Amino acid sequence: MEWLEALILGIIQGLTEYLPVSSSGHLEIGKELLGVEPSKNPAFDLTFSVVVHFATVLSTVVIFWKDILQIFKGLFQFKWNEEFQFSVKIIISMIPAAIIGIAFEDQIDTFFMGNILLVGFMLWVTGLLLFLADKAKATDLNVTYPNALIIGIAQAIALLPGISRSGATISTSVLLKIDRERAARFSFLMVIPLIVAKVAKDLMSGEISFEAEVAGPMLIGFLAAFVVGVFACKWMLEIVKRGKLVYFSIYCFIVGLISIVYALM
Repeated sequence: MEWLEALILGIIQGLTEYLPVSSSGHLEIGKELLGVEPSKNPAFDLTFSVVVHFATVLSTVVIFWKDILQIFKGLFQFKWNEEFQFSVKIIISMIPAAIIGIAFEDQIDTFFMGNILLVGFMLWVTGLLLFLADKAKATDLNVTYPNALIIGIAQAIALLPGISRSGATISTSVLLKIDRERAARFSFLMVIPLIVAKVAKDLMSGEISFEAEVAGPMLIGFLAAFVVGVFACKWMLEIVKRGKLVYFSIYCFIVGLISIVYALM
């Protein structure tokens, strides 16, 4: 992977991790257009994926550091207060994706092999969810325990490339009549433990390769994903509060259609 390719893919990851257009789907499309084939160097491809995902986790921590401190505070207070209940809801939301990710890891990995046709159809699913959420009425309700589980199921489904994790979880939250700002906040916070756990698992797998000759592209990809991620996270929070999800719905339908036509041709 060249420096320019690493920069472009890092920007794609940082931007689409938060915008509801599927980071995994756009990374597959980006690799296809740039001619980056995972099979040529599987160890590097996995390492690069770990690096850019860790970068977006750090950007989330930068934006929500106060909320994260409250979660830890709530967990270790062992008091049935608002902070502790919110922490429990975050844990509940992680369960579906953790179970699916562990039980079907090999099957899920096969979807990330340049399957642009699947990406196209899943982008349509994302577009439909965003369209429905955009039409939902604004409320001031908070996340409940059943809500947390349902949102967690949406996150598990978003393991498929082309289904936006933020799009699926935020749309599901809004359709459950949860306040839009709280929905976005919960969506961004609930993914941090899962990505950290996935990064730790990959690091311990022995399949990660930090070779000196690829340190440059790795660093470029990391910095691009982190910096763009910080701005994209702030931008997405404003978009959700203003209820402008329909524009991303249209975008997903268009890119999905282009992906399907490209794959069939």
